[in-house]
Parts: sequence; structure tokens; C-alpha cells
Amino acid sequence: MAPPQGISATGLRKAYGDKLVLDGIDLQVQPGTIFALLGPNGAGKTTTVQILSTLIAADAGEATVAGHSLRGEADAIRGRIGVTGQFAAVDGLLTAEENMLLMADLHHLDRAEGRRRTAALLDQFDLTEVAGKTAATFSGGMRRKLDLAMTLVGDPSLIFLDEPTTGLDPRSRRTMWQLIQQLTARGVTIFLTTQYLEEADQLADRIAVLDQGRIVAEGTADELKRRIPGGHICLRFSDQPALDTAARRLGLGLETRDEERLTLQIPSDGSVPALRSVLDLLEAAGVEADALTVHTPDLDDVFLALTGDGSRHHARSVPSPAHTVKEARR
Repeated sequence: MAPPQGISATGLRKAYGDKLVLDGIDLQVQPGTIFALLGPNGAGKTTTVQILSTLIAADAGEATVAGHSLRGEADAIRGRIGVTGQFAAVDGLLTAEENMLLMADLHHLDRAEGRRRTAALLDQFDLTEVAGKTAATFSGGMRRKLDLAMTLVGDPSLIFLDEPTTGLDPRSRRTMWQLIQQLTARGVTIFLTTQYLEEADQLADRIAVLDQGRIVAEGTADELKRRIPGGHICLRFSDQPALDTAARRLGLGLETRDEERLTLQIPSDGSVPALRSVLDLLEAAGVEADALTVHTPDLDDVFLALTGDGSRHHARSVPSPAHTVKEARR
């Protein structure tokens, strides 16, 4: 039986002098999934990647990466992983094809296999037409695509992507997202760090939030969003009597009402049972809402609340009436 190709880490710790960067973190990454590690600058994301990819040693803790232990099996791990750092590691003086062939040589592929794999990856990444051009002439998006293609020359089962879309325009970023999703569709495991919360929301099967060297939350994007106060259901009514009746039946105070827009804002996690409960109460009162919209916190809210910058978000469970309609439509 082949060894598991994910990541299992327990108690990883790293300090530089008296600065503690990682304070005993635990991670579990299932094979064939995308795992995103979020956190503010200096939280320890890149240090985590460097430890798990064998570039630096942890001060304490244990980890298994791609079926091999960090202790004593670093060479075996390196043979199964690929790493794409924050900046494209391409040689600007070489052509795209030459960069790829250089990687093939570093992986000790024979000449025929190296050329076959190079041609296939250049085609997959839509780089065939520029294969003979030097990388220095490429746009940022093309350089990142080439960088990822070079990572795949060794056919890794697990890839570390450390902020892979930093500096890319929205079109190039979405192209990278598609390429990453194609990799996981083939069974490749992706460990992603990113500053773009939408990127984690779109791509990741599971997300961990790292702050001051500790994992402060972990789960799916939806699970993390449900942890943060501020979700609500917004109901709009046709007239004032209907609004008044609904407010009484639902037990809502004046702070939830927008008299001008005839709306009520009900704190809620937006789940189906919560919606059903509200609609049942309205039906029992003989009141019908003209419109119903749901707002749940996004990953921006999660990030701010969990990384020490969100005390205001954390404390406010019901947004002010003036923002009812705007936020309910987010």
C-alpha cells in the first residue's frame, strides 16, 4: 500500500533567538485536497512552509509529509514535493523551454523524458508559443505560470504554494486558480498560503488561521464564517402594519428595524433550520414578507475577528439599521 500523501504535524515550534515564530502548531492535510493557511504578515506562514518542505528544521515537534517523516527522511520528502515560493524562481536569461529543461536535469530525467515532460507542461500551461522567448520578457502572470510548470517537472504528489498569486492582476490570478484546481483533480495535494481571502474561499477544502505563531481556528470556509457574529436575515415588508406585526411575533426590538425601508434584521447563522423557523413564525402570525435576504460573515470578517484586529466586529452581533439592506445583499 502506498504511503499517505498528505501532511500530519504535531507541536511544530520554531524560534529565532528570543522571537517565537511558531508556538506548537498542529496540522492535518488530507491527500488530494487544498489546505489554505491564512494569517497576517509575520504570523509564521512562510516558516511553516519552510519547515514542512525541509528547507529549515523545527526546534520541536513531529511531522509526516507525503508519507515520510521530517526526521531522517528529508531526501525522500524532497523527492515527492514541489515548492513555489512568493517570488517566481525562474531564470530571466533562459527561455521558458530552457528553464523547464534545467529542472528536468535537476530531477535527473533522461533527455528524452525531460523533453517530453517539458513539451507537455508548456502545452498544459499555454506557454508553447512563448517557449523560445526569455523569461525576462514575460509578464508577471506568465512568469508565475512558468514557475508552477517548473515545479511540476518532478511530478510531485504534494505542492507547497507560498502566496503564489502575489502581485498578479485579477485575470492572471483566476488563471492560476484554475491550474491549481486542475492539479487537485488529478490527486495532487496543495498546501497554500495566501493573503487573498477570496482565494482561500474559492479554492480551499479546509482553512487554518495562524496568528502569533498559533492556530486560532480551523475548518471549512463555511464553518469558519459561522463562528463569527454578525450574520443576519433581512426581511422587507409592504407596509408598516406588517412590519409591526412581524417584529412583535419575532420578539425584535427597535434596533433591528429600519422604518424608512420597512425592513427587519434578525440575528441568524443563515442556516436552513433558522430560515424555516422565521418563516413558520411569520406564517403563524399571518404576515408575508415581500423579500428575504441572508447575510453571513465572509472570510474578511473571520480574519479580522480571529487575528486580533476585529474586536469591533466581534462585539457587534447586530449591524446598525442604517446598514441593514446594504449588508443583507452582500
